[in-house]
Amino acid sequence: MANKVLSKFRVRKGKVFEAPLENALGRLMTPFDEFIHRQSSSGVLLMICAVIALVIANSAWQAGYAHLLHLPVSYNFGDWSLSMSFHHWINDGLMAIFFLLVGLELKREFLVGELSERKHAVLPVMAAIGGMVVPALIFSMFNVGTPTERGWGIPMATDIAFAVGCIAILGNRVPRAVVTFLVALAIVDDLGAILVIAIWYTESVNMIALMGAFLLTAILWLLNLAGVRHSAAYIFVGILLWYDLHITGVHATLAGVITAMAIPARPKYDPVAFSSFVKDIIRSFDRSFRPGDKIIANDALRARVSALDNGVHLVQSPLQRMETRLHIPVAFIVVPIFALANAGIPVDSFTSAEAVLNPLTIGVICGLVFGKLIGIVGATWIGWKLGWGELPKHSTFHHIIGVALLGGIGFTMSIFISELAFAGQNEMLIQAKAGVLLASLIAGISGFLILRRAPIEESTQSEEVDVVATAEMSTGRKLP
Repeated sequence: MANKVLSKFRVRKGKVFEAPLENALGRLMTPFDEFIHRQSSSGVLLMICAVIALVIANSAWQAGYAHLLHLPVSYNFGDWSLSMSFHHWINDGLMAIFFLLVGLELKREFLVGELSERKHAVLPVMAAIGGMVVPALIFSMFNVGTPTERGWGIPMATDIAFAVGCIAILGNRVPRAVVTFLVALAIVDDLGAILVIAIWYTESVNMIALMGAFLLTAILWLLNLAGVRHSAAYIFVGILLWYDLHITGVHATLAGVITAMAIPARPKYDPVAFSSFVKDIIRSFDRSFRPGDKIIANDALRARVSALDNGVHLVQSPLQRMETRLHIPVAFIVVPIFALANAGIPVDSFTSAEAVLNPLTIGVICGLVFGKLIGIVGATWIGWKLGWGELPKHSTFHHIIGVALLGGIGFTMSIFISELAFAGQNEMLIQAKAGVLLASLIAGISGFLILRRAPIEESTQSEEVDVVATAEMSTGRKLP
């Protein structure tokens, strides 16, 4: 995005130096760069990784796949040692980065996004609550009083990457406000899943380590109050908090959310102050410049360029910078690796009647498909009828039904909760994952078809809405 903005400004004087292969490489990288920055691309990659995991788990490589996941990985420093399986490192360590991004998105949405205004926030929040409560109740109907009842949190989650990826394929057939509604709903859904993990999927608590976690959380907020804007300081304390929560017994990935909430959301300069600052620096730069000067050999010019660089960072909030930087690593490294490590289940989990027609799998499927549909549409209808909020602009309940079905794509977070609910219980874990994968497939196809047949208003057609760009602006991520 930054390169596209810069390309609009032509250099009228002076020289622009380019390496011999720079133009050729730029032309080569442009299609790849556009793919990377499209919101739908992460959903496509996630789907590919899930299929790869399924293929490996049902091939001759299955034993090697299982061996790799259970391979112990240790960090040692003197007498101190931290050892977990490779699978555990992915689910507890790598996913903490995912939760850091989720926390940043949540904070931004509540401060300046769609959830910051009551009239826009009421219906998505009600829809998210309905889309969490009803699926959990439906799952419990099938599993109450059985060893599998612990999995009631599995159908509560929505996978934002898959859901937005599906809606983005439809292009301008879907109104911009509907995409924003889905994104806001999914973000509140993530918050609910985080609370469920923190409260109900924590086995035992080490109280001494918990006190240390409170202390580290206080340090994070002290950094915020002290005006520290270097993200490295927060990340360092966040890593210590992750380790402390690991010892405590509370799921360590929550350190990502706690750290995100402490990251400053307010920049040093407002736009007016930044404009004045830049003009002063440029005037000073011009006064220090002499014909033939090069920045590398002129300390005065170098000092002013450094000051300008610092100003560019200070006009953006640390939250904004970190969220932008994390999007690509999380979408194209963290979540795909999670899918490769967790989506590999035996194919007979889908083909045999015993594997699918059991209370756990049926509960997950019905919770994600029918529970999300009933909960999201029902809660939205109640809020709309009571006059508490407005439907998304240019939308009807046809669109809300499509969004509700897409909300049943629970892939990433649902599989994550499955791993917590049935840790060490392989048969139940496979049944739960089978339910998640089948439900996500049913919900994704159904939601796509419903939205594809949704009526398109003339005002919507004339807007030439870029749904992908809208989704990326709603999530604070880079535009293509």
